[in-house]
Amino acid sequence: MSTNTDRIRGLNDQLRQYMTGGTALITPGVAALGQEAVDRIIKTVATFDDFCHANDPHEEHDFGAFEVDGQSLFFKIDYYDEDLKCHSPDPSDPNVTRRVITLMLASEY
Repeated sequence: MSTNTDRIRGLNDQLRQYMTGGTALITPGVAALGQEAVDRIIKTVATFDDFCHANDPHEEHDFGAFEVDGQSLFFKIDYYDEDLKCHSPDPSDPNVTRRVITLMLASEY
């Protein structure tokens, strides 16, 4: 595993676990579940550790699938340039990358 991958994974884990170092979005379907459910979903994402080659082939911890309250959900972390217009030129460099984590119902993917 490369140093860049280690750094990307660390930055993604920071965003996923603490919701810092990027922007967090929820989809309309997640919002419709109500604040208590959203709070449970955020806690589930923060403690998610079911990463394996099948769901994390690049070992960046940028995607997860899980269930909360009988709902199938995903989280996905994307890497944008500073203007949020294009893909980041270097996802391992937080100075040129804006991370966005999206929490969504699986049916919204």
